[in-house]
Amino acid sequence: MRVNRILLSVPLVIVALVVQVSVLARLHLPGAVPDLLLLTVLGLALVYGHVGGALIGFGAGLLADLAPPADHAAGRYALVLCVIGYLAGLVKPENGQVRSATGPMVVVVAAAVGSTLLYAGVGALVGDTAARGVGLTGLLFSAALYDLLLAPFVVPGVMFLARRAENDPLAETTSGGKAADISSGWHSSGTGLRVGGQRGGLRMKAARARVARAGRIKGVKRL
Repeated sequence: MRVNRILLSVPLVIVALVVQVSVLARLHLPGAVPDLLLLTVLGLALVYGHVGGALIGFGAGLLADLAPPADHAAGRYALVLCVIGYLAGLVKPENGQVRSATGPMVVVVAAAVGSTLLYAGVGALVGDTAARGVGLTGLLFSAALYDLLLAPFVVPGVMFLARRAENDPLAETTSGGKAADISSGWHSSGTGLRVGGQRGGLRMKAARARVARAGRIKGVKRL
């Protein structure tokens, strides 16, 4: 991953996790809990693609597994968010910009339902029986509803920040040293004119001035 992606993703994931644990988890809503961490991963995956979404999802899920008061095996939610981030990144728009809100909302609902089912499935594989006494249908409905209501306040903002980070001129730097060439070829005043271009322009002006002077001298001789 690029450095600018890491610098943006880490604070967003940490803030989402803190709000998730300290605020949303204490609301005692019926059914599931609004998953702010999932929405953050979705917003980043829709801009960074499937590879970035998988990496960010794994890291965010691992932090959630280790953050208190986690009551499940470490790596369980990391696997869930890794898969969800990868799948969400596959539907990333080509230009990174979403034309309609319908697509992201469908992704949010599918991710909420899919993450709940995957989390319960992984729990069943590792012998976690805590979810057996919970109605799965009501859990799926409440998870999709809460995430869908919270998504318009989270996903567009996360995608906006991710696109801004992608459009940063520092992010376009390549290993071939193009940034050094660009910085040396631009004025410090930011006018967008290359130094080499200015030199060529000055040479052209000097040549035109010499031609004009030569024409005036010839005219004097003819007089």
